[in-house]
Amino acid sequence: MKKITLIAASVALALGLVACDKAPQTAAPETAAVTPAKTLVSGVEKENFDAGVKHTENFFYSINGTWLKNTEIPADKSNYGAFTKLYDDSQLAMRTIIETAAKKEGKVAGTDEQKLGDFYNSYMNEAAIEALGVKPISADLTAIAAIKDATELATSFGQLQGMGVSIPLGWYVNNDAKNSTQYAVYLGQSGLGLPDRDYYIKDDEKSKSIRDAYVAYVKDMLTLAGVADAEKAAARIMALETKIAEKQWSRVENRDADKTYNKFAAADLAKLLGGFPWADYAKAVQLDTASEIIVEQPTYFEAFGAIYKETDLQSWKDYLALRLVSEYSGKLSKAFVDRQFDFYGKTLSGTTEQQPRWKKAVNASDEVLGEIVGKLYVADHFKPEAKARMEVLVQNLIKAYHASIDTLEWMTPETKKAAHEKLNKFTPKIGYPDKWKDYSKLDIKADDLVGNYKAAAAFAYSEMLNKLGKPMDRSEWFMTPQTVNAYYNPTNNEIVFPAAILQPPFFNMDADDAVNYGGIGAVIGHELGHGFDDQGAKFDGDGNLRNWWTDADKAEFEKRGKQLVEQYNQYSPIEGMHVNGELTLGENIGDLGGLTVALKAYKLSLEGKEAAVLDGFTGEQRFFISWSQVWRRKGREQYLRNMLMTDPHSPSEYRVIGIVSNIPEFYTAFDVKEGDKMYIAPEKRVKIW
Repeated sequence: MKKITLIAASVALALGLVACDKAPQTAAPETAAVTPAKTLVSGVEKENFDAGVKHTENFFYSINGTWLKNTEIPADKSNYGAFTKLYDDSQLAMRTIIETAAKKEGKVAGTDEQKLGDFYNSYMNEAAIEALGVKPISADLTAIAAIKDATELATSFGQLQGMGVSIPLGWYVNNDAKNSTQYAVYLGQSGLGLPDRDYYIKDDEKSKSIRDAYVAYVKDMLTLAGVADAEKAAARIMALETKIAEKQWSRVENRDADKTYNKFAAADLAKLLGGFPWADYAKAVQLDTASEIIVEQPTYFEAFGAIYKETDLQSWKDYLALRLVSEYSGKLSKAFVDRQFDFYGKTLSGTTEQQPRWKKAVNASDEVLGEIVGKLYVADHFKPEAKARMEVLVQNLIKAYHASIDTLEWMTPETKKAAHEKLNKFTPKIGYPDKWKDYSKLDIKADDLVGNYKAAAAFAYSEMLNKLGKPMDRSEWFMTPQTVNAYYNPTNNEIVFPAAILQPPFFNMDADDAVNYGGIGAVIGHELGHGFDDQGAKFDGDGNLRNWWTDADKAEFEKRGKQLVEQYNQYSPIEGMHVNGELTLGENIGDLGGLTVALKAYKLSLEGKEAAVLDGFTGEQRFFISWSQVWRRKGREQYLRNMLMTDPHSPSEYRVIGIVSNIPEFYTAFDVKEGDKMYIAPEKRVKIW
């Protein structure tokens, strides 16, 4: 159930630590200044600039061009940039922590140290893993082969899901979006081997070649697993997955918080699913007592019921065997690992080499025992003064957002009041949780990697299931402190900043405020902005899916969003492919609002004083330069293709040039004029927040 839990995390995320102050709802509020005593550097990385590209032509390449020319994407990565560099640093820090535990003699059974050290050792014991081959999942494959009818099949669906295996229907527990103080069960589409439904239905030659490569991969993996007549099985699986894909909703449709909230009584859900024996499945996954289920894609599940009934039993058994093998192949012998990497690493992502074993083991330890690692990571790598300075930055961004709302010429006072109310209820959380996860019920052995993964999946599954009927736990984190990222949770109205992102170029304790506001400040603003993007704006301050807009304001908001969609639809990173402005709208609104408000917060932090000129750049120039610096990234073509089809974020270049070209201060900071490539006519610039 690990993967389903992560699906929930991408929709609704939570933590608790630092509560924001109640800010006034009118007039530009005073802002706390960040004034460390020591002399601060500019934070501008001039060595990465490309003197051959003017800031007015392409602000991404002018700031990052030399870095882009001189940086090779590591062979074990599909892309590389500021985020990945910080993750590499985080990974090295985790390695030290984990290997210290792994090498320690006489570890006390049941302790965090024992679990962490033994899990790592189980991953690193290549000889034992190689000797076992497919044996760790042989009994599971035998059980799949023995399925006799549709009822046993539905039960097997549930049993495999409890092992972390993806099937066509995925469920998770999260806040009820219309009653955020209560947990609810969500049911969503799942179960494809390719990254998205579009891979199955697009007719271009590239998509066809990927499908052919996928079928070959399926055949080879089933052969390794000892499945009879693997070639015919692969053909049956592809036919079945294609049927499922054709009925799934698009990523754009799945972004819609209103359309994906459909509450069904259990009896009505059973009717919707038709030929699928819901009662047998629900018993297997321990949902038989759930009286209501929120269904995200009703038409898909109606179609799935028919597909389930009309598809022959052997095809389903082939499908489940593949899903099991694919889930556990990375924990099996080298032949499985190599073949999986050949398809998912080389073909889909363009990665040329696998990560060394220790990196995989560190990543695995982080996945399974993340908060044990996080507790030790924070103790070694997160300074209290960094947290204190972040608290001030967050406070300033919230206050600046209030000021920005007050100045919106397109929004009526009624909606402004509601927006202020929501902003007042934001809870920012910084660094690490105030309550660490309890792993006492998770048993880890030093000589059983697959068994450890099965135990971890069962632990995560039980942890999620046990939320039902319990009080809401608002202390829960959906990212570990060592994660280089940040997130917004609409149903808890929370913004979360793990410790690992609070480093240069995002956050520099030794730098002038300009680069920090253009870096981590804009990231803070971005996460706040998700509360006011095209979907986040559908939730109120208490995290409930509720319309708090006047009809006129909502129409104007949607109009401005469509302008941003049209702008981003024009960007083409790869010949024949464009950015999907609808898919990326939420992230683009987050970027635009985040950078706009971060600039306002920076200006307020100056308290009317003139910003210093450092390294030849004004404060505003350093602010915008910082925004471009944090998004430096190179990606392989395969990675970019996949990103354009599946990722709600725009490619890095367009996160830079697409946003700054809408902000008036950028034009004055760098003297951008009509005729420059970065120029957008004032009437066509998008302003939302």
